[in-house]
Amino acid sequence: MDSTTLNSPIGSCASQYLALTKPRVTQLAMFCAVIGMFLSTSGMVPWDKLIGGAVGIWLLAGAAFAINCLVEQKVDAKMRRTAWRPSARGQITPPQILTFSAVLGGIGMWTLYTFTNALTMWLTIATFVGYAVVYTLLLKPYTPQNIVIGGASGAMPPALGWAAVTGTVPGDAWILVLIIFVWTPPHFWALALYRRKDYENAGLPMLPITHGEKYTLLNIFLYALVLFAVTLMPYISGMSGVVYLASAIALGAGFIGYAWKMYRDYSDALGRKTFCYSIVYLSLLFGALLVDHYMHTVIGV
Repeated sequence: MDSTTLNSPIGSCASQYLALTKPRVTQLAMFCAVIGMFLSTSGMVPWDKLIGGAVGIWLLAGAAFAINCLVEQKVDAKMRRTAWRPSARGQITPPQILTFSAVLGGIGMWTLYTFTNALTMWLTIATFVGYAVVYTLLLKPYTPQNIVIGGASGAMPPALGWAAVTGTVPGDAWILVLIIFVWTPPHFWALALYRRKDYENAGLPMLPITHGEKYTLLNIFLYALVLFAVTLMPYISGMSGVVYLASAIALGAGFIGYAWKMYRDYSDALGRKTFCYSIVYLSLLFGALLVDHYMHTVIGV
């Protein structure tokens, strides 16, 4: 592909619509959903379930993020972190965003119903409503606990992946959901701390603004401790073995260490490092679950 193609109006338009789906956020969610698929079975995930489930979940997630961009158009325009979005810059109109979201959502629902099962479709639709409506419209503008309550929607990908393969959502799947649910507040509050000027300009009631820096740092540390305990549950329940346990302890100690350092002597640079570590943390934690799972079911270790 040459530079002329990359700079063409078609390429530019496609990239703008792609930006509405928040690819980097979707990438981590899809990773957790796929891990949920593999953890749900002792063998390999059927190709139709794997591809159909992943595509359907991604499409509905993208539709929800597009609605989020539409609702927060004016808010995003006031924040340096989000002012570049095509919705905030007016490059894509509200009717176009609504149409785009409807098309993605419709195809996503058909894909899930056709290649997985009705349960996965309905759970993913509920997740869409939870994020696009409950979190974006009702929680984020009005309460500093927005990310805590709204985090339930963002924590659902492992359960969606599990349901896509088995048509059920057993206790082990909900443990994975609980891990992401508890991980979300300290992850996001680290971002909110070093980006607090953005949130002040946008008028959003994030915890560092409504309750101050020290209170937020204390909450991050306490959540890191709770997260450490919650991540031991897969081992306690028998879902995983010592490989995962060792990984969870090492990664959790790292997260607690970052949280404690921030509480003792906060800086925006440390807040940024903690936020970045939290993303790596979750990726490695779920990766360790997958490795441990197949060491037991395939290799027999």
